Amino acid sequence: MGTRDIEPPAVEVRRSRRRRRTVSAYREGGRTIVLIPARFTKAEEQQWVATMVDRLARGDRKRRPSDAQLKARAAELSQRFLGGVARPTSIRWVANQNSRWGSCTPADGTIRISTRVKGMPGYVLDYVILHELAHLLAPGHGPEFWSLLKAYPRLERARGYLEGVAATAGLELSDGAVEDDELGQAALEFGPSD
Repeated sequence: MGTRDIEPPAVEVRRSRRRRRTVSAYREGGRTIVLIPARFTKAEEQQWVATMVDRLARGDRKRRPSDAQLKARAAELSQRFLGGVARPTSIRWVANQNSRWGSCTPADGTIRISTRVKGMPGYVLDYVILHELAHLLAPGHGPEFWSLLKAYPRLERARGYLEGVAATAGLELSDGAVEDDELGQAALEFGPSD
């Protein structure tokens, strides 16, 4: 599902007597909240609401790329960090990975990224993509696999971020490969902590 398939959220305008010149906007429970000075005219309100809704939408597109953008990003990351040799046959978002950040089937070159990663910082998404790209070259999580990822400058930061998300949700993050004999899948997974 691309961002075009998502209906724009309802907009609530909140006027403030304390607010003099600044306008801000954020998402809250499926709505867009736009904060404006109380003195704004209706025309100024409409102009600023349109501007702020557009800014939030641009930010959403950056943080929530489409499958096509995901594929382009994977190609760029492969070129930059893996010499361009990791070439997935497909890479796409999936909503059915409740215990994985991403998974890869080296036998057919497919990569799936959990929709749970959407909205996370770009360096985290890049790490998850790189992690799965590296599985195309080294299916397990041995020294060869980790040597492929060592060039990524935010490797530890991204892993720490995912560990924090997993811990906050009461989940345990595992970098251990889950090998499915039938499918030959490797995954960056998380699950209930013991």
